[in-house]
Amino acid sequence: MALTVMLLNGTSFRGGCCRHKVLLSLLGPFLSNSKLYSSYRRPGAEPENKLSWQNADFSFKKGIDHLKTQLGLLKKETQDYLLGPGGHPLSQHLLEQTKVLWQFRSQEDLNEWVTSSDVEIGGKSKIYLKLGRNNQAALLYGTLNTEVPRDGETKYSGYCSMRSRPAVGSFNRKKYYDWSNFNSLYLRVRGDGRPWMVNIYTDPYFSHQKDDLYSYFMFTRGGPYWEEIKIPFSKFFLSSRGRVQDNQHPVWLDKTLGFTIGDKVDGPFQLEIDFIGLLKDRAHREEFAYETYDKN
Repeated sequence: MALTVMLLNGTSFRGGCCRHKVLLSLLGPFLSNSKLYSSYRRPGAEPENKLSWQNADFSFKKGIDHLKTQLGLLKKETQDYLLGPGGHPLSQHLLEQTKVLWQFRSQEDLNEWVTSSDVEIGGKSKIYLKLGRNNQAALLYGTLNTEVPRDGETKYSGYCSMRSRPAVGSFNRKKYYDWSNFNSLYLRVRGDGRPWMVNIYTDPYFSHQKDDLYSYFMFTRGGPYWEEIKIPFSKFFLSSRGRVQDNQHPVWLDKTLGFTIGDKVDGPFQLEIDFIGLLKDRAHREEFAYETYDKN
């Protein structure tokens, strides 16, 4: 306990910005009071003289249960790394032609995604996500409104999007997707004829990459029939600050997938998604579908 108090008092946090993040992630399950993490004080309230760690309520039972859960996840990740994804032999993984990433059959499948719209900047568009008929697909629907908020700063409005949550491994580690064995994205969707932008977000390593986004415009045909869409990775273009850049073969290991509608047409929209998967098309050998140029 004395060691824990000393660590929380800040004597070990001064060594670097990353050390205290790791420590807090490990001690998080032991703490049932959120005052340790927040410095917010209600206006007009008297400042507390106690140190932040003195308000923490330690729960060793929660910590032990959390540790068991994370060790179980770490064991599964180790087995998948040694054997292959899903516990299959590594040779079978190398010969794999298709792979389903997301399939929408329950509320748990929907919980892996989050929705957003221009409401965050004062807009009036609305978006909803629920299970489709017979719980066989994800139904993304809402209303697009291009009215610009009267804040004196915003110039454009009218978008809605759905984005997958970042994958998290054991002990809150960032988990990476390995799509290097495939060359195409494969979707089964049913739209209403409106165009959508399929986005692949990457976790940038440098500040000048913070606006990088791999995008592809998906045009739905509408009607009662489902359509299967194959999107080669070479068709994604890298847009950064409004420019189209030359593409490095996209084997992005740290990524989230998203769908955005913003065609500047007011009115309702609807998109059903059965599943999202990967495909290895041996007949497709194109590396980049757009013109390239040399960077200075």
